Amino acid sequence: MSGAPADIPSLPGLGTTWYRRGARYWLRRAGGAALWLVVTAFVCYMGLALYGGFREVLTPGLRTAWDWIQVIASCGAVVWGWLVQRRDHRRKLLDPPSPARARAARRDQSRRTPGLVVAGRFLILLAAPVLPAAMAFAVGWLLAAFTVREYPSEVGARRWLEER
Repeated sequence: MSGAPADIPSLPGLGTTWYRRGARYWLRRAGGAALWLVVTAFVCYMGLALYGGFREVLTPGLRTAWDWIQVIASCGAVVWGWLVQRRDHRRKLLDPPSPARARAARRDQSRRTPGLVVAGRFLILLAAPVLPAAMAFAVGWLLAAFTVREYPSEVGARRWLEER
């Protein structure tokens, strides 16, 4: 590793592979994306199963109309999710986090997640009529998140290294 600083910070999810961006880096990014793809597919399956239960109580005519509304809303939601993520990404690139801030943000997110999951269990039942569109938003958001050239934490870490 000639030419590499000895104090390369480790970033959440990427370790120190972000510095060289070699095969290990791309394997980590692809692995993270694949994991989220599996999680998203499972959540979408569960959401569509709940939506299917909601559909059963509708009359056939209303069911067809509601399904078409969901198709149209889902198409818009994918685009909306993509745009929301890309705007957030651009905003984060303007003030990228330092390695310490990136680790603290990951730690804070991990602490909040269990509470959000518990709260989400009850809200998901209320959202059953619009779950396809909500899942489409999530898919668009995740696709945009994993197709960026580099993450804000990488930009912040590069700037942090340049300052030292």
